[in-house]
This record gives sequence, C-alpha cells and structure tokens, in this order.
Amino acid sequence: MAEVLKGNVVAAQIKEKMAKDIEELAKLGKVPTLGIVRLGDNPDDISYERSIIKNCDKIGIEAKVFEQDVNMTTEELLSLMGELNEDNSISGVLLFRPLPKHIDEAKVRESLVPSKDVDGMNPVTLAKIFEGDLSGFAPCTPKAAMEILLYNNIELEGKNVVVVNRSMVLGKPLTMMLLNENATVTICHSRTKNLPEITKNADVVVTALGRAKFFDEKYFNENSICIDVGVSLDEEGKLSGDIDYPVVSELVSKITPVPGGVGSVTTSILLSHVVEACKKM
Repeated sequence: MAEVLKGNVVAAQIKEKMAKDIEELAKLGKVPTLGIVRLGDNPDDISYERSIIKNCDKIGIEAKVFEQDVNMTTEELLSLMGELNEDNSISGVLLFRPLPKHIDEAKVRESLVPSKDVDGMNPVTLAKIFEGDLSGFAPCTPKAAMEILLYNNIELEGKNVVVVNRSMVLGKPLTMMLLNENATVTICHSRTKNLPEITKNADVVVTALGRAKFFDEKYFNENSICIDVGVSLDEEGKLSGDIDYPVVSELVSKITPVPGGVGSVTTSILLSHVVEACKKM
C-alpha cells in the first residue's frame, strides 16, 4: 500500500506562515486583498470562488469579486484590468480562465502588472521561471505540486520525472521548476506514443490530463511516486483524479489523493502570493 501524500499538512504549514505575516501587516494598517475577476457564471468558477473566499475569511484576507458579463469585450476587460492595476487597495488579482473565445486572452494576460499577478499568468512572470528565476509568482498549481514533493523530502536531483501535460498553465512551468531541482524531465501529452512504457520507467510521474481514472497499474511500478493533478468527474459523477486511485495505490510507493492532494495546496499557494504582494506594496 502506497504512502499517501496528503495536501492538508502542506497547506497547514503555508497557512501558519501566512497568519504571522498577516499579523505583521495589520500592525502597519495593511490588509491583503484579492481581486477576483469572473466572466459569466460557470459553475466550476463559482465553486472555486466560494472555496477561495471561505479560505480568505478564515485567514484574514479580504476578497473582492468583480463579476462581469460573459459577453464583455476585450477592450472592456482590459479597462477593468487597468483599473485593478491602479487600485492600491487590491494586493493581487485572480482572473478565471479560460476566457470566452471572443476575448483576446494574450492581451489580457499581458495587461496585468507582474506585481499583482498572483496566479502567474503574465508572460513576464512565466519568462522569469524559464530563466530559472523563481522570485516572482509562479502559477499556483505547478507550485503546489512542487511544494508537496519538497515537503515530503522527495529527492529530485538526478531523478527521472515524467510530466503528462504540456500547457503553459501547468506542464511547462512545472518542468522548469523541476529542472531547477536538477531533475531530468520528460514532457508527455495525450498524443505521446508508448506512454505506459515511459511513465513506468520514471521515478516520479505527474499526471494532469483531466481524464478520470485514465492511469491504471500498467503505467507505474512499485517504486513510482505519483502526483495526481487531474480533477474531473468519473462515470459515477464523483470527483476523481487522473489515476485510478484504489488500484494504483496498492502498487506504487507514494501517491497524492484526489481530493485532498495538490488541489488543497493550490489555494493556499494563491493566498500566500496575495500576502507577499501586499508586503511589497
């Protein structure tokens, strides 16, 4: 039976540091404030928004929601982002993506100043990561995966790590973070040939396809360390990761659960970025 790498213990450590920082900021009359920009009423966005607000309330961070019409134009959204850039009461900004297809997402990503880019979407922020500079705000999900690995003292130097995702939101920035730890990284995706063979020979496998229970025991070996980032609904309508957890957890060495794994750390990372942004204002 695998060792379960739970996210709540990692999140608790992050929150403990945040609480101390928020206390110090309060002495200076500062309140970390997150501006949440949401277009339309996508149920997934609303669910995540409620979770963020709940966590903000618990730790002493203020959240302001800027709900916008899903049909707003690129120019209107750029104008809003400009206002948030100039608003000194807003420490950081989270924009729910993907945006509607009629919006020029590239322009919008470029419009947010890096100092408030707490989810790492601005190309300038991403460029720093690709240069090995981790001083900015990295995208929260890949950073959460890294925090779980580091918290559990999982040796990455010289290890073979497979990342099954090639997006700029997860796969590519995570690869850069892993390289910074001297891991040897292979990026795979939905069209990779011989995927089971590649993942089975890796020391660490990070899955993020968004296909419930896609990865079964043929993708891993008894020493595999599995970081499951995928979140979707299975055939029974239950929340599931990419990995068939009941089956794979009986085989591998270490595994993150879904829920209760990477996702539970992601929100804490986001809020820690808001606090850090506030400290710099």
